[in-house]
Amino acid sequence: MSAANGSAGTQPARRVVVTGMGVVSPLGCEVDRFWRRLVAGESAVREITRFDHSDQRVHIAAEVPDFDPVEYVDKRTARRLDLFGQYAVAAAKMARDDAGVEPRAEAERTGALVGSGVGGLQTLHVEIEKLLNQGPERTNPLLIPMMIPNMGAAQVSLELGTKGPLSSTCTACAAGSDAIAQAFHVIRRGDADVMFAGGSEAPISAIGVAGFAAARSLSRRNDDPQAASRPFDAGRDGFVIGEGAGCLVLEELEHALRRDARIYAELAGVGFSSDSFHMTAPDETGRSQARAMRAALDMAGLRPGDIAYINAHGTATKTGDVAETKAVKIAFGGHARKVAISSNKSMIGHCLGASGAIEAVATVLTMVNSLAPPTINLTDPDPECDLDYIPLESRFMKVDAAASNSFGFGGHNVTLVFRRYDG
Repeated sequence: MSAANGSAGTQPARRVVVTGMGVVSPLGCEVDRFWRRLVAGESAVREITRFDHSDQRVHIAAEVPDFDPVEYVDKRTARRLDLFGQYAVAAAKMARDDAGVEPRAEAERTGALVGSGVGGLQTLHVEIEKLLNQGPERTNPLLIPMMIPNMGAAQVSLELGTKGPLSSTCTACAAGSDAIAQAFHVIRRGDADVMFAGGSEAPISAIGVAGFAAARSLSRRNDDPQAASRPFDAGRDGFVIGEGAGCLVLEELEHALRRDARIYAELAGVGFSSDSFHMTAPDETGRSQARAMRAALDMAGLRPGDIAYINAHGTATKTGDVAETKAVKIAFGGHARKVAISSNKSMIGHCLGASGAIEAVATVLTMVNSLAPPTINLTDPDPECDLDYIPLESRFMKVDAAASNSFGFGGHNVTLVFRRYDG
């Protein structure tokens, strides 16, 4: 018997379920609105409004529209948080309300684990400009706590009143999925009964866009923003930078049943691997990413054929999409051509450290609604990306088990596997 399922002399591993969700996304700041627009195939990519981009190579992004932090925190707190911290708190409070939990009631058994790839980039940019133009005496005394990536998790804990395990992940574009996976293990080993887990990112600043553009990571389809993010398409030319936050309430199964909670799905397995290949490029063979997928399947006790849907990392980079296609083929063997796959990034851009958390919400909703969102702009498939990527329109399909992939700069690979919970 595998360690994942318990062994002689040990208790079976505690099961982990999803009982609440919250999302701040370029398609909207409520789960229902996000989901409606996602399955409708709407693109959130527009011309950048946050700063003057006239001297930039890239003029487009997927910004969060109509976000008012005062809906989630008081004005004083809002001023003391970077935008990524505001997003993190907003998503966590939505998830709390959705789950119907009160963290303060069981504070020492409730924790928070929130990832971010770049942390408070907005604040850092503003304060560096202030330093250069006005001198060091004008530096905001809250610069450091507003900037450091762990502060998303810290602010969630402060706002919700959790006193259990508190941590953060900073694993680039895998940070949100990594946080969910680490929170899963916290509950399984008995260190908490409830965890607020996800990721948050607000990188759409002059320095953020310039940096990714200089690395030739971003699409330069400035004249056609809504068609710019083209995962698995032959015409793709890089990702579109996005922003937002996603949060899941993960709960130990028996704890959820005792309070008669609504259970969306079970988080059944997680898998990790590293490429050890390149600072930014993925392992081109797909073997490293495949190991994360197989590890998640093995932990869940599932076979490749049990997975009906994969929420792809699918960034729309030339090498990344081909590598992920190869990885799915390695991990799933003959089932690779039967599993349905799609990329949310075709609509919301690449939200970096928040991506995996937002996509985890979408993956759970795919199972709940028996409806898989599309990969929009996939009009001319790359011959090397020859799997079923649900082009252009959503697909009704029953999904009893699904996987979500996240791969980050530096070779961080995480796969989450969810399955339907039927009681």
